Amino acid sequence: MTDLVSPPVRVSTRPAETRRDIGIKRRYAAERRFRVYGLSAIVLGLFFLALLLSTVVSKGYTAFLQTTITLPIEFSEKVIDPKNERATDPKQLLTANYPLLVRDALVKQLGIDPKKRPLVKQATDMVSASARTQLRDLVVADPSVIGKTVPVTLLAEANIDSAFKGQIDLSVNESNRKVKDQQVAWMNQLAEAGVLKKSFNTGIFTFGASSRPEAAGVGVALIGSLYMMLIVLVLSLPIGVAASIYLEEFAPKNRLTDLIEVNINNLAAVPSIVYGLLGLAVFVNFAGMPRSAALVGGLVLTLMTLPTIIIATRAALKAVPPSIRAAALGLGASRMQTIFHHVLPLAMPGILTGTIIGLAHALGETAPLLLIGMVAFVVDYPGSPLEPSTALPVQIYMWANEAERAFVERTSGAIIILLIFLVFMNLGAILLRRRFERRW
Repeated sequence: MTDLVSPPVRVSTRPAETRRDIGIKRRYAAERRFRVYGLSAIVLGLFFLALLLSTVVSKGYTAFLQTTITLPIEFSEKVIDPKNERATDPKQLLTANYPLLVRDALVKQLGIDPKKRPLVKQATDMVSASARTQLRDLVVADPSVIGKTVPVTLLAEANIDSAFKGQIDLSVNESNRKVKDQQVAWMNQLAEAGVLKKSFNTGIFTFGASSRPEAAGVGVALIGSLYMMLIVLVLSLPIGVAASIYLEEFAPKNRLTDLIEVNINNLAAVPSIVYGLLGLAVFVNFAGMPRSAALVGGLVLTLMTLPTIIIATRAALKAVPPSIRAAALGLGASRMQTIFHHVLPLAMPGILTGTIIGLAHALGETAPLLLIGMVAFVVDYPGSPLEPSTALPVQIYMWANEAERAFVERTSGAIIILLIFLVFMNLGAILLRRRFERRW
């Protein structure tokens, strides 16, 4: 019987220190790769952010400039009040033929024969149709201008505005563009005379909705957004903080509170359009509140913002060390005194940060507002939250659906305004946290 011979044992000639060095090098290499991956992700994100911002700014900065035409308007009494009835019938001033005043002034400025109607029409098309409203309001506010010649700055029509800004290629055939060659010649003539020029467009901040791009602005939308943010702040902050204090400091730990906490976390992740459906069913259809009112929009956004504020407030309360509570109770303070005199003030930076971030989130929401009907064409400023209004993101949505070329820059300009508001709100949250935050 043969003896079993065991195979020879291979002995590594590589020193143990060398194997350890290889392992360390591999770990260092993995760490370097991870850093490269993270840096690449950051660079890629910043690249797309810069691309987005550059695209919006390049298309929208011209919205803050407006082409205007300054003409000496003769407020002829024969045109405005031929029968001299304004003393007994003030409505006469509202129905006068104000476009005729603009036509006469422009024809005189350009030296056009009034009998050549096609040329006269091309000339009057260079001025915005909103000139009628502008002149009417001027006469109604000060009837003493009747019979006088007053220089008035009028808005240029949207296509003339785009052409003067260089947004229309004037080298293409005349039949392929809306600005005629004769209008281009007149545009250059007026620009050389200093009559036609670009100036800062305050109207984009003050005008309401309009079908004419040059007369459209976000003034009504800003007021509507302000009303909604005030409603959200007044309702969501006290309710959210009270709910957080109860859940964190008073509520017993049982299945019911666990269920409430899980549902709050789930509500924070619910798509915003679901809140719009809820608001449409409860506030509009059931409660009978007016559609397109800032009050309904504020209530819907309050429901959407509450979970965010509750979660942020609970996190801020948890961050306060238990020793603060123990010290206050040990000195004889009641539980209410401990929370409201010691814990809540220390948690306030985190609460304010969460509230501001929640408001910024609500300010940029569009979907829930569309469902409750805040897409109304509102020209006048709302006097109260119960009157029809719109919001800034909804105004952007409506302008984006317009076919006019000039609405493209208006849309990008409104996006810039919204981004500025959001940046300032988030910067405010960061500064508040850094200013009042306590490190334990």
